[in-house]
Amino acid sequence: MKKIIILGLMLGATSMFASCENKNKDLETKIEKISKKESKMKTIHLTKEEFLKKVVNYEANPTEWKYLGDKPAIIDFYASWCGPCKTIAPILEELAGEYEGEIYIYKIDTEKEQELAAAFGIRSIPTLIFAPMNEQPQLIQGAMPKSEFKKAIDSVLLKK
Repeated sequence: MKKIIILGLMLGATSMFASCENKNKDLETKIEKISKKESKMKTIHLTKEEFLKKVVNYEANPTEWKYLGDKPAIIDFYASWCGPCKTIAPILEELAGEYEGEIYIYKIDTEKEQELAAAFGIRSIPTLIFAPMNEQPQLIQGAMPKSEFKKAIDSVLLKK
């Protein structure tokens, strides 16, 4: 009887460890999938502090636009609840991949970065700033199709 109980306990412990191992493998697989998905994302989410370093330091230079980037950029001011913002988000991701190495596509969450949105007078979303190199930025409000984004990128940012 003792042998049966001990054998039962041993089998139970073995199956418990086996199931933990499977759970760990499942967790590792999920983490890998999330990491791969995040690494595919090409748009860059910025905070105010990052914006001041990578795009323009409007606090140090409030009267002049002096773009700080080494490539032209699109800056998308959006909100997570905004329908048109949700519509253009995958388009911007695709464009960031297609134009990788040529332009940056930055995203600013207006809900989290209210001070930054206010500094640029963002009253309607999505609002996009096209920031070419050594030129004044151009502001566009509202969603547009991918073909129009491509035309704007090629003509305004890349001068093709």
